Amino acid sequence: MKAAVCVETGSPLVIEDIPIPEPREGEVLVHNHACGVCHTDLHVMKGEVGFPLPGVLGHEISGIVAEVGRGVTTVRPGDRVVGSFIMPCGYCENCARGMEDICSTFFEYNRLRGTLYDGESRLRRASGEPLSMYSMGGLAEYSVTPATAVFPLPEELDLTDSAILGCSMFTAYGAVRNVGDVRTGESVAVVAVGGVGQNIVQLSAVSGAESVIAIDVDDDKLALARRMGATHTINSAQTDATAAVMEITGGRGVDAAFEALGSAVTTRQATEIAREGGRVVVVGIPPAGTSLDADLARIVRRKIQIKGSYGARARQDVPALVRLLAAGKLDLGQVISRRVPMAEAPQTYEALDRGEVLGRAIVLTGD
Repeated sequence: MKAAVCVETGSPLVIEDIPIPEPREGEVLVHNHACGVCHTDLHVMKGEVGFPLPGVLGHEISGIVAEVGRGVTTVRPGDRVVGSFIMPCGYCENCARGMEDICSTFFEYNRLRGTLYDGESRLRRASGEPLSMYSMGGLAEYSVTPATAVFPLPEELDLTDSAILGCSMFTAYGAVRNVGDVRTGESVAVVAVGGVGQNIVQLSAVSGAESVIAIDVDDDKLALARRMGATHTINSAQTDATAAVMEITGGRGVDAAFEALGSAVTTRQATEIAREGGRVVVVGIPPAGTSLDADLARIVRRKIQIKGSYGARARQDVPALVRLLAAGKLDLGQVISRRVPMAEAPQTYEALDRGEVLGRAIVLTGD
């Protein structure tokens, strides 16, 4: 099969022919149809997040089940599926207490070692050299993933567009519903409206937020945010965003401020626009070692809560998202601005790094 391999940091992806992997007990082999292009992959490619290389990145997929390992009963060969980037083991302490989004096994084995949970990768070069897996290694024609991270997709949902459900929409859902707890009538601000930020906008609107303020430096992204449900937009390169938010909210600030870039500057901005007793939800992944310089006195005196949000709970939240999409409550298609073949994956990540991708791009990995 063909796979886009990250050979070393600071270099473009390389398209290689490698063997099709095989699923083991409790695992599923997916013939991938599409894979989303995420900024988190870019952090690995640039060496901003440590990860063993060479490896295959890509962590939001849709496709058709090709084969299942022993003991898998939740899906069958031929099923249309979507995969979540967090692949819960189901048995660690965090999974046991209902916190699959911070599954200890996932972080220890996959994010630190690039393997599945027996300590081995399923991907290898033709020479036998192991290739690490970032989640399921979705930038390939086939992927192996634990069955806990694969979910049936109804026929009415587009197989291509549904690829971004497993990270972009999944991450936004966890931030809005599980951590931000956005409620009817509240005010929301989203700082940085890339792929995840756009989905935070639409999920906040669906959750009943009275005002949804999108903040970015790109007018095209702000225009898209309007279409996704933003009631107000602010170009922070042209306007004092804090003053603008205060004007919109009558001087109070917002109930929930979401930071979706992974920057100390934008995270501080989120703390400055939260109202008394408000929530700041940090969603964007920054380079390792990034620290926050914020006015601690304001945070304490105004009882501002700063919360981190990483993904969502796969087995609870992906089925909920699928139901919302099937009911027509959410829109995936508008968020996607580029659909490219595997051969163009390297250039697409370079475009993402230059800030040229509006919303989300996806790589068409299958037939």
